[in-house]
Amino acid sequence: MRRFSLWLRDRPVVADLLLAIFLGVLDAFGVAGEPHKVVYLVFSAILPLPLILRRVHPRAVAATMFGLSVVCTLVTAAVGGNTTGHVALIGLGVMLYTLVAYVGRRDGLIYLACLGIDLGLSLWLLREPEGGDIALVWVIYALCWTLAEFNGARHAYDAEVAARLAVADYDKERRAHEAVAAERTRIARELHDVVAHAVSVIIVQADGAKYALRQDPDTAERALATIAGTGRDALRELRRTVALLRTEHAPELLPQHGSAGIAKVVEMMREAGLAVDLELSGELDDIAPEVSLGVHRIVQESLTNTLRHAGASPKAEVRVHRRDDEVIVEVLDSGGLPAQPSAPAGGGMGLVGMRERVAVLGGTLTAGRLDDGRWQVRAGLPLRTDHD
Repeated sequence: MRRFSLWLRDRPVVADLLLAIFLGVLDAFGVAGEPHKVVYLVFSAILPLPLILRRVHPRAVAATMFGLSVVCTLVTAAVGGNTTGHVALIGLGVMLYTLVAYVGRRDGLIYLACLGIDLGLSLWLLREPEGGDIALVWVIYALCWTLAEFNGARHAYDAEVAARLAVADYDKERRAHEAVAAERTRIARELHDVVAHAVSVIIVQADGAKYALRQDPDTAERALATIAGTGRDALRELRRTVALLRTEHAPELLPQHGSAGIAKVVEMMREAGLAVDLELSGELDDIAPEVSLGVHRIVQESLTNTLRHAGASPKAEVRVHRRDDEVIVEVLDSGGLPAQPSAPAGGGMGLVGMRERVAVLGGTLTAGRLDDGRWQVRAGLPLRTDHD
């Protein structure tokens, strides 16, 4: 039964057709005491008929119902009989309910005034309904209006809830799209950092091996070994980064964080021929992963730029110091070609990428040549713990 009621709720015309049929059949039972049975049965059939479309075209159906009621009164007055026997006239109250609930109070008041005119016409021509019946008619109209107010308020509440749910769904979907876009940007940045670093080291070592191949085979062999190791490490990290696209939770696939991650980058650069002094202070292993990864990438990119542009026998100093509210990263190198770190080979994305990463973390970054000719990259990253 509940399934059938839900089915009818989604098909208002079918439900109203059943209502019209019910009123028509109920009205036809009163034909026995009528002198003009054909006339009575005709009105029994046509009076409830417009109710079929009461929720589709409520104003037109209300006007039609009012017109049919007036015609019924005039015909009954002409041929003799009474209109109170027509149970189908309950449809007038149904239309009052429909207008108030689905259209508005203004249309309901206009229709109620028309019903008063119709009732007055019936009193004038037919001397009916009598006093008690008149009171019953107005009680029925009042009940229809009250029920319409109640259901109208419920419909308005349901509509508001549906609208809020739609907004919530839209907002949820929008946030999901933004999260996906942010994750794609983050992964693209990681891929760029990995590839740019590895390719830069490989190029530098390949150039060195080319010049040392005939004169110093041992140096060339070490350079080729460094190229092979760097390539393998880059491929491994690329696989780890791409794996993030395939799994929801893969913390073990993220680049190594903390002091161990920084030390690994420095050791890799030393193997590539860059003399690096490392100075770490403060607890660096319990900071938020995104901040630790930012430190890791800044050191990596800065040392890669040093290896590219700091000339022969390059040297660098890496200092990472944790304060109470931030982590300071400072990379100093031995100098080299003027202004090259700001426009590194491969598209000039070195400093740009670092600035973007630091901006995302809410930090600051400065880069430039010092008075003594050395190049300095200095970043301050706000400190956030995993409990924030």
